[in-house]
Amino acid sequence: MKFGSRAAEESIGCYLAHSIKHNGLSFSKGHQLSAEDVDQLSAAGFAEVTVAQVEDTDLHEDEAAALLANHACGNAVSASTSFTGRANLYATHSGVLQVDAEKVTEANLIDPAITFACLPPFTEVREGRMLATAKIIPLAVNKQLAQEAAEKISAAISVAAYSPKSVAVISTTLPHLKETTITKSLRVLQERLDIAESTISADLRVPHDEAALIDALNTKQVRNADLVVVFGASAVVDQGDVIPAAIQAAGGELVHFGMPVDPGNLLVLGGLDGTPVIGAPGCARSPQENGFDWILQRLLADINVTRRDIMSMGVGGLLKEIHSRPQPRDHPLSEDPDKTVCSGVLLAAGNSSRMGQHNKLLALIDGKPVVRHVAEHALASDLSELIVVTGAMASKVEEVLSGLPIRFRHNADFDEGISSSIKKGIEGVAEQSNSALILLGDMPFISTEDINTLLRSRSVTQDQLIGVSTTQGKRGNPVLWDRAFFEDLLCLRGDIGGKPIIQQNPSVVYTVEVGEAARRDLDDPEALHSVGGVLGKHSEKP
Repeated sequence: MKFGSRAAEESIGCYLAHSIKHNGLSFSKGHQLSAEDVDQLSAAGFAEVTVAQVEDTDLHEDEAAALLANHACGNAVSASTSFTGRANLYATHSGVLQVDAEKVTEANLIDPAITFACLPPFTEVREGRMLATAKIIPLAVNKQLAQEAAEKISAAISVAAYSPKSVAVISTTLPHLKETTITKSLRVLQERLDIAESTISADLRVPHDEAALIDALNTKQVRNADLVVVFGASAVVDQGDVIPAAIQAAGGELVHFGMPVDPGNLLVLGGLDGTPVIGAPGCARSPQENGFDWILQRLLADINVTRRDIMSMGVGGLLKEIHSRPQPRDHPLSEDPDKTVCSGVLLAAGNSSRMGQHNKLLALIDGKPVVRHVAEHALASDLSELIVVTGAMASKVEEVLSGLPIRFRHNADFDEGISSSIKKGIEGVAEQSNSALILLGDMPFISTEDINTLLRSRSVTQDQLIGVSTTQGKRGNPVLWDRAFFEDLLCLRGDIGGKPIIQQNPSVVYTVEVGEAARRDLDDPEALHSVGGVLGKHSEKP
């Protein structure tokens, strides 16, 4: 490939190195110039252009990207049509990504112009997810080098597709273990199995002793299952403990005990006549990602798991904190994990677009601005502090809240949507707070008692971590968030609240029925007038 500047009239058949936009003339990078194009460039005053001339020994970037991508496809993977030197690979089935890392590296070493990037090996992927991308950096590459890279990367990317499995679950019991904990564990496990269209085929509950577990492992229900999961009432602390000992005594083998993944250290993996048996660590009762997921996903995709496989998981094995843990690893142990120290975050940044020329937060109800009603109810509650996030008409909102013991945080990006205000508020929460209650500035009928009920219902030990106000069972506001979810809230983007996080974590959500107030906001003049609200000069936008 020849690259550089040349006279416009000599560039017919060449490819533009940079896009050109000038007085209505528009050519994109990589565009192959025709005689007519060159005439237009010359007429527009372009004496020279920077171009690439593809020689007989070269492949155009799109052809090279397609060659690399198509060769890289293994089982359950397809490549897209190449464009601007890029072709992507996608999963055609849900399953576990398998990558031949050495092949990928060898292909990338052929030439700096030829690049290939993919997701980490053993990533759980859904059908249609992008897995990898082949990108050619210049506008063309040497044919021989492209072919060599394609051969190096042959079938390097594949998906071990899930297949439906019957899963037998054995739960051991002790007096302290609540029935609700076992029920929750089964629900969370089924949620994990859903992607593989697998089901719990047996639910056995036996005392936490070796003999009882041996008997359960030898039942027909368990022996006929494709996979066995044992939830122990007590954590496994040694290879001779109840679960690993029972697997071996029942005629099975112990593949490995323990794994360098946190959370997930106390996992047991065994086999019973060729059927995998997982002794689940305690964190497997939580829906949050942990070491149990990594083993379960591979087995659902029929990937054999060895001791070496498990012990190689340490690199990347420090996972995100499990939300239901009462003792976060990076914080000192609280004397009372259920003691709620909650900051209030009042969102008052919106522009009230449906109110026309008025800001609903400044409308009067009983002679008092709507937002002040909300703030006063919050300040009278057990909240440890109140942060008010302002945006549109910030000075006016601050003025009507003057004299109240609150902290203001201004969100200059309020027009990006509610997530920007949530982020601004959460960033300001005091370090000593273990939770935050997010209130909306246009909900003046949420009472102090409503707020206190949400606070008092939070319980780390009972996995009550997201408190949702409801009206006849329908979700509304405000919502209480345990600190474990702050990182998730900070990752929200656009005009979206915490609904996706709630949907992803159903096992730690509790609800408080507060009546009509939980869903009664004042989004338009009719809603405001229906509750006796008054608009006037005090609420007019500048």
